[in-house]
Amino acid sequence: MASNSLLTQSITPFLSNPPSISSTHFTNQISLPPIKRPNVKIHVKKKNPWLDPFDDGEDPEMEYGSLFADGKQEEDPTPPANPDNPYGFLKFPMGYSVEIASLALKIRGDVRRCCCVISGGVYENLLFFPVIQLIKDRYPGVQVDVIASPRGKQTFELNKNVRWADAYDPDEPFPEPREYTDMVGILKGRYYDMVLSTKLAGIGHASFLFMTTARDRVSYVYPNVNAAGAGLFLSETFTPDSENLSEGGYKMYNQMSDWLGRPFRSVPRHEVSPLKVSISRKLKEVVEAKYKDAGAEKGKYIVIHGIESDSKASMQSKGDTDSLLPIQLWAKIYEGIRGARPIFVIPHEKERENVEEVIGDDASILFITTPGQLAALINDSLGVIATNTAAIQLANAREKPSIALFSSEEKGKKFVLNAGEKKCVIVASKTGKLIDIDVEAVKNAMQIFDVSLALA
Repeated sequence: MASNSLLTQSITPFLSNPPSISSTHFTNQISLPPIKRPNVKIHVKKKNPWLDPFDDGEDPEMEYGSLFADGKQEEDPTPPANPDNPYGFLKFPMGYSVEIASLALKIRGDVRRCCCVISGGVYENLLFFPVIQLIKDRYPGVQVDVIASPRGKQTFELNKNVRWADAYDPDEPFPEPREYTDMVGILKGRYYDMVLSTKLAGIGHASFLFMTTARDRVSYVYPNVNAAGAGLFLSETFTPDSENLSEGGYKMYNQMSDWLGRPFRSVPRHEVSPLKVSISRKLKEVVEAKYKDAGAEKGKYIVIHGIESDSKASMQSKGDTDSLLPIQLWAKIYEGIRGARPIFVIPHEKERENVEEVIGDDASILFITTPGQLAALINDSLGVIATNTAAIQLANAREKPSIALFSSEEKGKKFVLNAGEKKCVIVASKTGKLIDIDVEAVKNAMQIFDVSLALA
């Protein structure tokens, strides 16, 4: 007991308040004017505290050397495949081959393999093309793979920047366990450095991305309580304004493209390039045989797209469901076409009878369901008259004159940017319903084809 009392007396109360010092001792000698602090608001995205609670960001006093720190990454240093080896070149897992997995992957954040999980159909996948081009420009030598729905996968026959495109619908609410685990195994075995996703992620989709074991897991998340827990599995998140990302129109991936093109040390900001598509020679030959059988000639026909149908091959946007017109209204527009042959594109064979009944038996009708064939058809045409379908975006990508029919001016401005520069005339309905569109305004807009026909 005596030792305990001595120990208690020897410990000073270091947590007690120190004796206060009178402030008059200092104020009598120095008088400072009040400091006015400027009211500056800095909007900086908060770092996800769930990833690492002890991570305070980059050290501002850290001095980086010139090795693997500045500039863009180099082309992939992987040795070429050995033709004498029946197994080819053995690909080691990450971290097991120091000579191939360079130090820049960690220091500079290089991306050698990138996977893009794209939600939606043809329209949404088509608008993701500029983002893929941005990835290729920002990370030279990167290999880009795509996971999309079976319908959306068809779009990537128009994109030469994509290495592999796998059919897997990320929008399926209850996927088959066999398909789910198989896709997780495929993605994990490819050793991606970055995985991007345009599907709004909750904890379920975020855990799917986490199981790919990619270094950077980037995704959109729900703008409501459904996003709870997703931040635990993702390294970067984007919160859209609404649950329907497609309502953003042409700039629906604006948040992701801003993050990908951000400046980094000596690398300046990368701007998003316009939408471009590439068409193979074989695709052009197949489509040319089709429209010649329909009685059309190259450069002397106008594509009409957007006939009302319940087929998924209509290539609508999820952000604009009112984007198809009945054939009776197209017949009135058809009467105003002069000097060129109209070709009606149908998404299903059951629509052929309706078109022939309203337009006539001599109507040129083409059954096209893939975006590749539609792009080749537009490429050889004089121009396009279409509602808000993929045909308008393909016409702008191939720099063809077009007339775009929208249910409102607001949607027209969202989905077609700088319409005058793209030789696109927007005709919008005044009632907010596409079926009430002014047919006479569409006929007056056809002067854009007369100029192109005169120059041909």
